[in-house]
Amino acid sequence: MKPIVANQNQSYQMGLLHFAHLLVTVDGFIDEREKNAVNSLLKEEQIPDTTYQEFQKSVKTKSEREVYENGIKLLSNCTEEEKLSALVHLYRLSEIDDNIHVKEVRLLLYSLKATNVDFEDVILSANMLKAGNHYAA
Repeated sequence: MKPIVANQNQSYQMGLLHFAHLLVTVDGFIDEREKNAVNSLLKEEQIPDTTYQEFQKSVKTKSEREVYENGIKLLSNCTEEEKLSALVHLYRLSEIDDNIHVKEVRLLLYSLKATNVDFEDVILSANMLKAGNHYAA
């Protein structure tokens, strides 16, 4: 498997932002480790500040369901490799605060089902990245 590198696909970046937002806000509290992990993700994927700021504005008025549905639509335009990469990021984010909330598990399961990505592939890829120590998540 080749290493995950920055992806300039707008659908991928925005889909990833939608799901990362849901994951870190689903338990009602964003701790410092989650904030740092999101910042690391932005750097790793080279998501421009303007893109992130526009995204932040757009989700303020949306429900969790709308954010989820938009994220699914965006990721459905991605390659299988991009979908896997996004879900690996989500899995790594879910581990960052040492407390996986029930809603985080649900989000991951629904995301796996909607994108047809195999959980075993996510775990394998996440473990490979962990061995390479890519970012805080």
